[in-house]
Amino acid sequence: MAYKKNKEVRRRDRVRRQLKNAANGRPRLSVHRSAANIYVQLIDDLEGRTLASASTLDEAIKASVKYGGNIEAAVVVGKVIAERAKEAGVEDVVFDRGSYIYHGRVKALAEAAREGGLKF
Repeated sequence: MAYKKNKEVRRRDRVRRQLKNAANGRPRLSVHRSAANIYVQLIDDLEGRTLASASTLDEAIKASVKYGGNIEAAVVVGKVIAERAKEAGVEDVVFDRGSYIYHGRVKALAEAAREGGLKF
């Protein structure tokens, strides 16, 4: 019996396929969220390595936020990833929202990263 992909996996694959076509060698800013935390990675798909990452589980971020699963925590993570991307020498990225809609925590993280200096 053939494996059937669920809606979430198909949506994630569609978003990534479109991003890779539009990336032009720019790193991908990939977001993952769970009920209690939010994670973000800056990935260079050409070399297949992670350039920078941040999440609400990092010690510095964990100390500054009360709960990792809300918009305030996403804003802090967005600012931190922007700082770490600058340290890695990256300014232009492609935003990969994965299978999540651009709303709530994902939107707050993206706007905070833009305010921190990332361009996408």
